[in-house]
Amino acid sequence: MYKALVNEAARARNQAYAPYSKFAVGAALLTRSGGIFIGCNVENASIGLTICAERAAVAVAIAQGHNDFAAIAVVTDSAKPCAPCGACRQVLAEFNPTLQVVMATTSGATQEVSLADLLPLATQGLLEAMPNV
Repeated sequence: MYKALVNEAARARNQAYAPYSKFAVGAALLTRSGGIFIGCNVENASIGLTICAERAAVAVAIAQGHNDFAAIAVVTDSAKPCAPCGACRQVLAEFNPTLQVVMATTSGATQEVSLADLLPLATQGLLEAMPNV
């Protein structure tokens, strides 16, 4: 169902800057209106400053005025599909806690899950705890 999205994520993966881990990741974020925004991981010698592909795609979409996310594809060259890290899950949940997440490998293996399954209870109580939001 998300073949074009996976293809865009694979294309983005080719632009990754991963000299330290050698683990290139590409992401493609689909908006409800059909727009696709891509991102890749950008590593840094100070590992904590590394930017994940998923958050890079979110930043590109937001910078272009979009935040109505429907799905994201993440492509790696691992043996099995890889899920977004916890930080990326939380950032994605900010915009759509039930986002569809398509994890794929360069060899064609795929797995699709809801972000709610990857990050249960992500926003429960959050808005109530922040009365000024």
